[in-house]
Amino acid sequence: MADLRAELTENLDEAEWEWLIPHVQRDAVILVALELDLLDVGVAIASDNIPSVQQWIEQQLISKPTVDQVGEWNCNRTKRFTTLIVQPYVLVKELITT
Repeated sequence: MADLRAELTENLDEAEWEWLIPHVQRDAVILVALELDLLDVGVAIASDNIPSVQQWIEQQLISKPTVDQVGEWNCNRTKRFTTLIVQPYVLVKELITT
């Protein structure tokens, strides 16, 4: 498990919304709530931790972006996200700018 976490840590990155659009179009983007750790979610998905993933889905802490969210982000194509690729998904978490 530590090896998986270390491997995923190397894949953490930032991306602008513009770069994520093709992944949204193929329905591969999963939005992770601010209160969750992106690496924890990535490890759970990669290791098929179904109970954790199911709980996050039920609590709406991970989800596909809504039409409204996509529309908002399309108006600001330079909006940035922390990203983590866990094939076939791209996990994203909004970067909050102050």
